[in-house]
Amino acid sequence: MSVVRSAGLRGFRATVAELGGHADDYAAAAGLPVAALDVDDLLVSDRALVAVLEIAAEALQCPDLGLRVASRQDFGMLGPLALAIRNSPTVADALECTSRYLFVHARSLSLTMEDDPYGARGVAALRYGQPPWLPVSVQATDLGLGFLHRAIKFLVGGSYGLRSVELPYTPVSVGVYEEFFGTTVHVGRSAPMLRVPRSLAAQPLAGGDERVWRLALAFLAEQTAGEGASVALRVRGVVVQSLGTVPPEVGAVARLVNMHPRTLQRRLAAEGTTFAEILDDVRRQAALRYLTTTDMPMSQVAGMLGLSEQSALSRCCRRWWGATPSAIRRSGPPPGAGPSDLP
Repeated sequence: MSVVRSAGLRGFRATVAELGGHADDYAAAAGLPVAALDVDDLLVSDRALVAVLEIAAEALQCPDLGLRVASRQDFGMLGPLALAIRNSPTVADALECTSRYLFVHARSLSLTMEDDPYGARGVAALRYGQPPWLPVSVQATDLGLGFLHRAIKFLVGGSYGLRSVELPYTPVSVGVYEEFFGTTVHVGRSAPMLRVPRSLAAQPLAGGDERVWRLALAFLAEQTAGEGASVALRVRGVVVQSLGTVPPEVGAVARLVNMHPRTLQRRLAAEGTTFAEILDDVRRQAALRYLTTTDMPMSQVAGMLGLSEQSALSRCCRRWWGATPSAIRRSGPPPGAGPSDLP
């Protein structure tokens, strides 16, 4: 299974509501956790994300749904990667760090700069890559290209000389796409691309701070480190992001960190912890946050923690704090709660 941050759906609920649809119903039909429509940092199946876009577009008879959602998105959805992009010295630097770290946001996506498919001098192509195991999705591709187009405009402060947009399918109305992108749209091409001036890469970005850029890159490098990183920290990060969306099982988490379950358990043991301990600690902190900062129903809190039923939440709260979930909601954590219990 390949996953993507739920931030990729930012703007979906508002767009669907504007069109008179029911976002929760479409999420359920796609096998997507409803919570993914409202928070940025859940890890969800890329297949489910593609499916919810297509289901909604068909139900609403809105063939340009992906473009509409893209028009509501901004850099903030990329988290730490957004900070690196905004503070890059040049467009080339921004594209390079995007290409290197896009998998932090969506592990199956890629962005590469290639030679112009038509051989035009002074022109290059930004190719938006999707994994071969996903079905060709008009809406997901539109969303990705639309976001990329708007992101570049934001970075350079306006028009960037877009030559044409290349699409691997034929949309219902090419005119809608040409109005959105402000240029010619070619259909039936080999891959989704934006054809841009080659000189765009060297364009400096105003308002950036190179010191912040380097700090952001260092942070991304540390967060995405491989074998040298603490396995416990990597597992904790995955559990935090996937709690309530991916089954809280060692096998599922092991796949997300590209490790065999037995190897993962051995590595955690060598670091003095276990998968069960990490999961329990993450659940405790999340439970306290949901109980004391939201009015979420108890059954929904249980679901967000990956617990099968509300009674399991009650048992956990009694074990953690010696109190019921309702008591924690009314009064907060009991005196003497340790630092790890704070949200």
